[in-house]
Amino acid sequence: MTKLAHSDILETIHMVDDQHLDVRTITMGITLLDCVGDDINTVCRRVYDKITTKAANLVKCGEDIELEYGIPIVNKRISVTPISLLANPFSADDCVKLAITLDKAATATGVNFLGGFSALVHKGYTKGDRELIAAIPEALAQTERVCSSVNIGTTKAGMNMDAVREMGLIIKQLAEKTADRDGFGCAKLVVFCNAPEDNPFMAGAFHGVGEPETVINVGVSGPGVVKYALEKMKGADFGAVSETIKKTAFKVTRMGQLVAQEASRRLNTQFGIVDLSLAHTPAVGDSVATILEEMGLECCGTHGTTAALALLNDAVKKGGVMATSYVGGLSGAFIPVSEDAGMIAAAEKGVLTLDKLEAMTCVCSVGLDMIVVPGDTTAATISAIIADEAAIGMINQKTTAVRLIPAPGKKVGDMVKFGGLLGSGPVQPVHQESSEEFVARGGRIPAPIHSLRN
Repeated sequence: MTKLAHSDILETIHMVDDQHLDVRTITMGITLLDCVGDDINTVCRRVYDKITTKAANLVKCGEDIELEYGIPIVNKRISVTPISLLANPFSADDCVKLAITLDKAATATGVNFLGGFSALVHKGYTKGDRELIAAIPEALAQTERVCSSVNIGTTKAGMNMDAVREMGLIIKQLAEKTADRDGFGCAKLVVFCNAPEDNPFMAGAFHGVGEPETVINVGVSGPGVVKYALEKMKGADFGAVSETIKKTAFKVTRMGQLVAQEASRRLNTQFGIVDLSLAHTPAVGDSVATILEEMGLECCGTHGTTAALALLNDAVKKGGVMATSYVGGLSGAFIPVSEDAGMIAAAEKGVLTLDKLEAMTCVCSVGLDMIVVPGDTTAATISAIIADEAAIGMINQKTTAVRLIPAPGKKVGDMVKFGGLLGSGPVQPVHQESSEEFVARGGRIPAPIHSLRN
């Protein structure tokens, strides 16, 4: 294990105490491929037993590391094999039973979220995919800790527009089923292009088929630390700003590497990756938006925001990759509106709009995330937003995603409160012009020419 100098330890304590530094999540990935079967009750029993056995000590391990090292570990989570791979023999109702089983397993292990109620349909559907996707509204409405994701496109395969159209409908159904909580179920569902197999962050985490039996993936945090470092760089040029962010990201990632290695050793589980993403909280001072404003922007979302975000994202990656040999997940700077105090403020002012957020996603991780839109937004409009964001990922060979909440009964200017890390978000306007005919075409948008690299 790497030895830390006394000054490094003191600096880390300062970061934790005053700058909101933490490990955002330890996520254990667990394969469920050996739980397959033709009887839903048997499969549910196998799934529950596998998860509760493999992750029995996950939460305690995280808590012990927190106490011994003084490093806050905010979340302990589980990701599992995409459930659609187990679902071919079953109906949508059976898939809901599986989701409820996953929720019970998450509760038994004490984790706050479990991801993997997922399907990968970028090139087409299997029967299991169709049944799982049909089950999503009921499954997420009936569970508290289960998260879902659907991958509808890749750079290699193109974009499945039939799935894009369907996901607009699914999101609307889920919002209605959780209308008593302002559509909260939609906060547990993300639609991906180029979904990674080793992402530790929710709602998009799942345990890919190329992953080992079990694995530990860690996601770091640290926007407050970066902002603090930049406060000392008033008037410095962008080269100096980049160097400062790189050095800070290195320190943050080293902490994540330490926690990941220690958790892997104690749980006798393979160490997977460290996700370098600057995960924020709704707390003041722990915001990606305020980092961008520290570079000289009056408000996040004004002209120059995309350039500032590009610099931040690049510098975080350059610093982080020097601190760990295994980088994965999403790795960049997140910009979810409801989970970031600075983003919330900018959106309330009307400076940070949906169109500007889409432009920003071209240069960062991961996409249009935790954005509340009016409850009367049509399914076709939601599908078209998904298609736009997926196109950015497909063309630019990066992961993009959409997590929209069409809050029932809410209109532009209202505030929706989710609580905890999910924060609160102002309802933002969408374009009123119809995309119905565009979405209705269906089929598959072909992969871009630069995907032909073999």
